[in-house]
Amino acid sequence: MDTGAAIQRHGVAELIERARGGPPTATAVVHPCDPTAIQGAMDAAAAGFIAPIFIGPEAKIRTAAAAVGADLSPFRVVLTPHSHAAAAEGVALVRRGEAQLLMKGSLHTDEFMSAVVADGAGLRTGRRISHVYLMYPPAYPKPLLITDAAINVEPDLATKRDIVQNAIDFAHVIGIETPRVAILAAVETVNPKMRSTLEAAALCKMADRGQITGALLDGPLALDNAISVAAAQEKGIVSEVAGQADILLVPDLEAGNMLAKQLIYLAGADAAGVVLGAAVPIILTSRADSEATRVASCAAAVLLVRAAQLAALAP
Repeated sequence: MDTGAAIQRHGVAELIERARGGPPTATAVVHPCDPTAIQGAMDAAAAGFIAPIFIGPEAKIRTAAAAVGADLSPFRVVLTPHSHAAAAEGVALVRRGEAQLLMKGSLHTDEFMSAVVADGAGLRTGRRISHVYLMYPPAYPKPLLITDAAINVEPDLATKRDIVQNAIDFAHVIGIETPRVAILAAVETVNPKMRSTLEAAALCKMADRGQITGALLDGPLALDNAISVAAAQEKGIVSEVAGQADILLVPDLEAGNMLAKQLIYLAGADAAGVVLGAAVPIILTSRADSEATRVASCAAAVLLVRAAQLAALAP
């Protein structure tokens, strides 16, 4: 397929263009043992974003590559006996500095992430790991980040602090200088019986005290008040965030996952996704993701790597 033509039909085109031009980033592709996983990595390589290192059982990788007509000869292939070993080897390549990105192939997310968070051998940092969707809903005038819809099931207050800071840092990298963060709940007032509203209020105070930086926060806000100026005005909400959110912090994974998939499948939103808070960005795509989503997710991860490299060079 003509990757360039496919991308131009999607709102992620600007993100793709931002990532073009630099050298490809060495990327450990863990257990790419079905055609979709191979094709996703090959598309990102063809776009110039990554230099994939394919890790897994040789026969399965080559069978998958043959199914999509992929030529693996330009790329490194690291052989492992099974998916568990592939995940461990992918993490090891990152720890040795041989890869700057990690990409999930056809193994289960839990198995993949277990290697990432393994004590003493994983990629943990002082920040909790979280997932961010970068969405381009047709009816919204700007990109919209949704977090966390894939990693943290029922995050507590401390975890939400890291989740929102990860998203803020990501927003800076993609050019949102002062992102507006809406902390979602079912209502826009603090209700002692609803933990999400109490934590929303606490997060706002944490931002006031410098425990969260680089953004404007408000919450609790219901979804309509977060993204619709008219809805916010109707309810008399005066806020720098209401009606114009850049980031939606959801109460839990189920809410985030349903919101993200509704935007993709019912509203036709284009999307990219990346896992943050580990030693390197992690590309965690689904078999149901489109070609453009896979390439855009790689583009987002590459932008994060470049930003980290520039930060490391800063005096």
